[in-house]
Amino acid sequence: MTANRNLKRRVRARAAKTGESYTTALRHFRSTLTGDVMPESRSLRFAVAQTTVREDPTSSAELRESGAELRRMMREAHQAGARIVHFTEGATCFPSKFVMSSQGPDQVGPSDWSRFEWDVLRRELAATTDLGRELGIWTVLGSVHQLSGQDRPHNSMYVISDQGDVVARYDERTLSTTKITYMYTPGAAPVTFDVDGLRFGCALGMDSHFPELFMEYERLDVDVVLISTTGSVPFSTMVANEALAHAATNSYWASLAVPAQHSPVAPSGVVPPDGEWVAQCDQDGSASLAVVDLGHSTPDNVTNLARTWRRRTRTALLERAPALDATS
Repeated sequence: MTANRNLKRRVRARAAKTGESYTTALRHFRSTLTGDVMPESRSLRFAVAQTTVREDPTSSAELRESGAELRRMMREAHQAGARIVHFTEGATCFPSKFVMSSQGPDQVGPSDWSRFEWDVLRRELAATTDLGRELGIWTVLGSVHQLSGQDRPHNSMYVISDQGDVVARYDERTLSTTKITYMYTPGAAPVTFDVDGLRFGCALGMDSHFPELFMEYERLDVDVVLISTTGSVPFSTMVANEALAHAATNSYWASLAVPAQHSPVAPSGVVPPDGEWVAQCDQDGSASLAVVDLGHSTPDNVTNLARTWRRRTRTALLERAPALDATS
């Protein structure tokens, strides 16, 4: 009972100091067998991949090629000791707006999703989840998610556990004009999941242009944000710069997964909270991996102190802001 009271006292003290909720503060502690409360030590080997993104979901062959490449990279990540591997947007397929257009192939119009080889995609996803269970590795990958009836699908990220279960799905929230006009249904909420004591958040496609989404993940106490994107080369370069900024200004790790085709300009990579690349994939247009160890050792390290300072400063700014004069 004494150890339990001491734990509660220390958690409440941390919550009062940092402005965190009790539940959030509790995450930073663990009980040892002796009953002492020690800082939680967290570390995880992580892999980010860049793979060839294919754009024709009416082609069974392309869907199978993407699935085979995904599974090959999963095996390589497992061999490197990774617990989780992160893939790009549209890793299973990133449907071309021209291929899917009901008015195509030369004009963009409403997408005809009946032409998508959904059965092939489901078989490839099943093979991928089976391999994740066999290897004991977590997998996060981009895929189109079919909805019922006439509803347009989501552009999504699947979170597949090391038991081979899809435990979460993030749907892109900030759709481009073409995506929201002709192709997809937007998502509505952030998604987080925990692996080995680290909390991950998901961002997809155009999300990288909206810092408020990344500030939201900071408030949700994530340790790592996984950013998956596909687009033109200039767009990938912009997102790479934004990934550095999001990591530095929110004091967490960021992983950026892009297509192998874009790697000569903006390869996939991992950014620590200091906002500098710590690892990047090959820049030769090939499928490859970058592997790093994520984590931090104490609840009072520089990363958490920076978060605490920013939260306290933002609160002070709001408190000092002059009230608007309704008569002016």
